[in-house]
Amino acid sequence: MSTSTRPGMPTAALVGRHAVIATTPSVIFTLLAAPGEHAGLDGTGEVRGVVEGPERLGPGSVFRMRMKGYTTTNTVVEFEPDALIAWRHRGRHVWRWRLRAVPGGTEVTETFDYTAKRARRLVELTGVPKRAGTAMDRTLTALRARFV
Repeated sequence: MSTSTRPGMPTAALVGRHAVIATTPSVIFTLLAAPGEHAGLDGTGEVRGVVEGPERLGPGSVFRMRMKGYTTTNTVVEFEPDALIAWRHRGRHVWRWRLRAVPGGTEVTETFDYTAKRARRLVELTGVPKRAGTAMDRTLTALRARFV
């Protein structure tokens, strides 16, 4: 977790993990931009499939996912082809993926950003950041396994 140096600005609330995956940023971005692929990559065990939305995400895309016991609506809020994609849930937290070509493949950085979440302290007290980190480890392991 990092802090802001400007008075009045909220402290950043981020959980992140990264790994090098043995393929190109374009191949990984194609998976991330396809909501139909998310259940196969999900490390939380919650994502079941797409309820509605485009086959390929773009800037501002809205898509609904079936989760274990509920559905969630997501909006793409950051989008740079083959480099960055992020979507925000109605709870205001953001799942962000950054991709960077490196020797041996692509450095993939996944972050759970709950800086804008109204109930940040509750998120922390209920252990969500720790669970998010564990889920990201599983997600990156699943992604890595696709390209071994």
